[in-house]
Amino acid sequence: MQTWGDGDVDALLVSHAQIPIDMMWDDPLLARGLRILGRSLRVTACDLRGWGSSEQIHGPVPALQAWMDDIEAVTNAVASKRSAIVASAASVAPALLFAATHPERVSSLVLVSPFACYVRDDHYPLGMPSDLLDAGVRWFCESIGRGSTVALMSPSRADDPLFRSWALRCERLSLGPGGPQRAALVDLFMRADVRGVLPNVTVPTLVIHRVDDRFVRLHHAEYLVEHLPNARLLKLPGADHLWNSGDVEALFAATAAFVSGAPSDRAPGDRALATILFTDIVGATERAHGLGDRSWRVALERYEERAARHVESFRGRVVKSTGDGTLAVFDGPARAIECACALRDATAADDLPIRVGIHTGEVELMRDDIGGIAVHIAARVLGLAAAHEVLVSSSVPPLVAGAGIRFEDRGTHTLKGVAEPWAVFAALV
Repeated sequence: MQTWGDGDVDALLVSHAQIPIDMMWDDPLLARGLRILGRSLRVTACDLRGWGSSEQIHGPVPALQAWMDDIEAVTNAVASKRSAIVASAASVAPALLFAATHPERVSSLVLVSPFACYVRDDHYPLGMPSDLLDAGVRWFCESIGRGSTVALMSPSRADDPLFRSWALRCERLSLGPGGPQRAALVDLFMRADVRGVLPNVTVPTLVIHRVDDRFVRLHHAEYLVEHLPNARLLKLPGADHLWNSGDVEALFAATAAFVSGAPSDRAPGDRALATILFTDIVGATERAHGLGDRSWRVALERYEERAARHVESFRGRVVKSTGDGTLAVFDGPARAIECACALRDATAADDLPIRVGIHTGEVELMRDDIGGIAVHIAARVLGLAAAHEVLVSSSVPPLVAGAGIRFEDRGTHTLKGVAEPWAVFAALV
């Protein structure tokens, strides 16, 4: 983590995966851009987990959630209550997720060469076919540190021997020691999919893209602008992907001007992206009848205490008791699933089976409650679950990539009171 500048507005620069923060100031052109930011902003730069000199990722990790946690940790470390976030390429996904989940912590976004989804599917023909991406990830990982990627990422500087030497050092430091871990990390962030959260990102957003970028095509940026509620697109000439190539001064000057003057016409924190978890004790009425009122009240109080402890331990918040279950919210879907499965296993040992429904969506934040269609969707998903089952809506799986959580398709359902049908999956943990 590095901090410079003494402006009145805080900005967090989430470094590009190929430019570790240890190396930023060694490139004269990039250093010029960073100084432009520092003239009007207090800038903090960081590498996310698994990149550069930051902590490496070991074992299954919900990467988007972990990277969002890193953003929160860095802004807390510099005592920033509200920051603009400047992100590029792979770091765009956690920046968008953080802005949707914690709108009160984000004043604006600047997204450079961004994509919300890189892989083609039936609903996203702009992406790259999955088999071609597999080959591309293999080529990229084999080429790191050998100079093969420079012409793709920074064609305007590819013939500069000093820049090539600097870029090669960056590549060797950028993604850890290499091998399977590097390939897994690159594949993970190239397959991240945050299309579902775009309508929930309401902060002012500037999308900057060079029109002939061959690594992330312009149509990815155009898609983002079309689906973000408060975004505009700045097209810059050239084919460079990295933000330290091409007209660097124009890119960083536009960033500084936007962050310094971006107004927000919405009070922060009234709505936010959240993961909603509903639990329900299966057969509660029959159990209450069999145990009697006093014994049932004791069993229910024990369940509520256990649920509260589990939710707190997974960084969630209990909103309220639903009589025979719990409504809770989390800032990360992987934590919600892990909490649900741990609570399910704990209550099963007491012969008190529960079922769980989980959905990620925008909620209205009230003093002692939450509201909105997302809450209704989570409740309807709960209604489809059997005893000991944790069901999630289709909004959840794309956000827990890398966590080692498997999902089993439970079909597409028309949910009562919800306009569109939703696919539902069982979380297998």
